[in-house]
Amino acid sequence: MVSVVGLDIGGVNTKAALIVTQDGNVKKLKTAIEYFPIWKRGKEGLPQVLGKLRKLLVETSTLNGVGVTMTAELSDVYWSKKEGVNHILDCVSQIFADVPIFVLNVDAKLISVKDARKKPLKVAAANWAATGWMVSQIIENCLIIDVGSTTTSIIPIIIGRIVASGRTDLEKLLNGELVYTGTLRTNVAAIINYIPIREGKARVSSELFAQSGDVHLLLNHIKEEDYIVETADGRKKTKKEAMARLARVVCADVDILDDQEIVDMARFICEKQVERIAEGLGQVYERMKKRFQDGVTVVVSGLGRNFLGKKAAEKIGLDKVIDLGELYGGNVAFMSPSVGVALMAASKLEGKTVKWKQS
Repeated sequence: MVSVVGLDIGGVNTKAALIVTQDGNVKKLKTAIEYFPIWKRGKEGLPQVLGKLRKLLVETSTLNGVGVTMTAELSDVYWSKKEGVNHILDCVSQIFADVPIFVLNVDAKLISVKDARKKPLKVAAANWAATGWMVSQIIENCLIIDVGSTTTSIIPIIIGRIVASGRTDLEKLLNGELVYTGTLRTNVAAIINYIPIREGKARVSSELFAQSGDVHLLLNHIKEEDYIVETADGRKKTKKEAMARLARVVCADVDILDDQEIVDMARFICEKQVERIAEGLGQVYERMKKRFQDGVTVVVSGLGRNFLGKKAAEKIGLDKVIDLGELYGGNVAFMSPSVGVALMAASKLEGKTVKWKQS
């Protein structure tokens, strides 16, 4: 029996997954998430967050290993990614000092903390590789669209191997494999520069008045409990409050615009967000399509997998779409990097690839 925790340490949310495996099979899964905007609350609080997650997930003192991936090193609480990676590794080493720690790199390999410190940029923003590795174990040829709260990753898999062209965030932004738009935290003004309204086109304010979470709440894509980040104005996560926030994007309010006008705004913004993801997906697909000899399967993951990821795939004509939540369960699809890196660590400890019984 092997017990492993997988950590996906982000700049906003830290996600953790405990899996218990035996003879190459998953016997138990337990997940947890902690909202911790590190640039607001301070990097000094990260050990407390990790300690809380450990207590939530590990019911007994038995823990055989920890798999770690991160994106928090990009936060401007750090001067550089190198500083961020080393601080995050310090915190993990402090809280999990009693168990082996395996750090995921951009080549989808688990390495030691010591080796990660030698080449910090090789482990920075590598969480997409955990999702890619997990999916590659069950689907040999596909394009993965993982739509998180902040960003969207597009990961090509050929013959059971990740074949991403980019390794760093910059490289992936250049080649379409990273689209900086997400389900909850994206500033609406970063998605559009105008909104059709009252037979005209209203230019939008560049202020952070509303974010994508407001859009998807109004369109019933998410529920209030799914809106796990702070709102732009610090107010409630109700539809009424979301409408007020969205109205401000065109320097109006709920006395000036009626409900239908605001919902129509949300639909337009969502459509543009789908287009943004489809543009990145199309860039990756054009580069890879000759290698998909039997057509392309798209696997969608993350909170926005169906109303953003699936729609983006369909927009460029890729209609064979598989929901990762239907293969592994919705909770796994929402937290795929933490579950993926846990599976990788468990496989390393067991000496064989851990298989997941599909739901």
